[in-house]
Amino acid sequence: MSRTTTPEHGSALTGKGKGKGKGEDDSEGEGEARDTERGDGTRRALAWAGLVVAAGAGALLSVGAFLGLYVRPTSDDWCALWKARDMGVLGITADFYRTQNGRVTNAFLTGLIYSDDMRGPKLLPALLVVALGAALLLLARAALRALRVPPPSRVLLAAAAALLSALLFFAGTRSYQVLLWAPATISHTLPSVIALWAVLGAVRAARGGRGWERSAAVGGALLLGTALGMLSEPFALVAGVFAVAAGLLCLPRLGWAKDRYASTWCAAACLGLAAGLVLLTTSPGARWRRAQHPPEPLSFSLLRETFRDWWHVWETIGGQWAYAGSAAVGVLLGLWLSRTTRKNAPATGLPPRRLFRIAVLLPLPLIALASLAVTYGLRTGYGDVGWTYGRTWTSFLLPLLLALCAYGTWGGYRLGLALRAAGRPAARAAVLVTVGAIAVGSTAALVRPVYDLTTSTVVRATAWDRQNARIRAEVAAGAREVAYGPLLIGGLTEPLFARTYERDWAARCTATYYGVDRIHRP
Repeated sequence: MSRTTTPEHGSALTGKGKGKGKGEDDSEGEGEARDTERGDGTRRALAWAGLVVAAGAGALLSVGAFLGLYVRPTSDDWCALWKARDMGVLGITADFYRTQNGRVTNAFLTGLIYSDDMRGPKLLPALLVVALGAALLLLARAALRALRVPPPSRVLLAAAAALLSALLFFAGTRSYQVLLWAPATISHTLPSVIALWAVLGAVRAARGGRGWERSAAVGGALLLGTALGMLSEPFALVAGVFAVAAGLLCLPRLGWAKDRYASTWCAAACLGLAAGLVLLTTSPGARWRRAQHPPEPLSFSLLRETFRDWWHVWETIGGQWAYAGSAAVGVLLGLWLSRTTRKNAPATGLPPRRLFRIAVLLPLPLIALASLAVTYGLRTGYGDVGWTYGRTWTSFLLPLLLALCAYGTWGGYRLGLALRAAGRPAARAAVLVTVGAIAVGSTAALVRPVYDLTTSTVVRATAWDRQNARIRAEVAAGAREVAYGPLLIGGLTEPLFARTYERDWAARCTATYYGVDRIHRP
């Protein structure tokens, strides 16, 4: 018997069994080897690109977290410090509800964070960096697991989580307020982080499948939604828009969800957010605040001005090209996923095609609607300069970054499959270089903002420490009036900003913090 017709020998020589000639088997084997070699090269290139992005973004986030140690009081810090010290956590909570703005949860967290002078505000940036990065990483893993795709590269997942976090903190117009200034992070950054962990808890309960876990998750969504509604009005508006849309898409009759758990969880979250907003807006503190700045009645002129402000917001966001990095790192992740998928493998874990198209197209209109609602609130609350309060944009910037990354992942996946089927290594290399350059360039674009933030924060901390030591020495010597030189940072209000001392709330809070009757300029 010849060697080529023997089953054992044929299997050993060609790896395909009998029935094929030697030349044909060798050609197919060589083609598979070349495809495997190209695939390994692409994966190595993707891994190196992800490693550069992860290392760069991680370094920037580490600097931001470390800068928390150089945070010093300014603006609302002065009032929060003395109230937390003299009133306690419950006292400051009651004060916010009765005389300030009605944000009960906000006041409670403020009391906790400022309960040990500035130690809490100094540690809060590091907590935000770690909590947001971990939540994004776990959310990405949960989403890919739900789609039943092969496990992706951990390096690329870390790169995506780190870059999205860095873009949120450093790419905007108010980096100091978004990450380092506790009153803003409590109101506008922390709610988004809490919401991500709440979603992860809901996913965990759904995967567990136990009835009591799901019931606890729904009850937790109701309570947490109520707390968040009394924490931040902009976030409550944004979260409400997305929760309503998600609840409708997850109705069992549409064929995506098997039961009512997801819709029930979203409904509970919406109910909690609405209850929290009602408690906030009807509080004595909120009524007092509206009396100080009566909102403009709804009119065509107000709507026109709101749309103009809304356009300015997105014009400013669109002018920051670094946000493109969120889509680019998503493309890198999608290209990796396309290399781990078998050829001609059907897509799994997806909803019906029509519902899938709706789910894909829906995020951007929802973000536009939510941002318009936030802009309207800023316009009615702060007038024609309200839209410039970039710290409030965090509530819809995070969903935007997530959507861009998701679009990039899906586009990279489809593009990777197309290039793989076409067998064009040059085109694949060109795409990889281009997308990698955008992701790395986006990371590099944040270096200058972080450098400027570091310089201004450290310089101010040094000057503030010198001034604080002098003031405390004068107070210890019995002075009842001390000199304070304003130290501006992050576009925030400093003491002695108003024309009259009676209207200068920051100066009065500073004097109370130091235990003197009055402060004045040097």
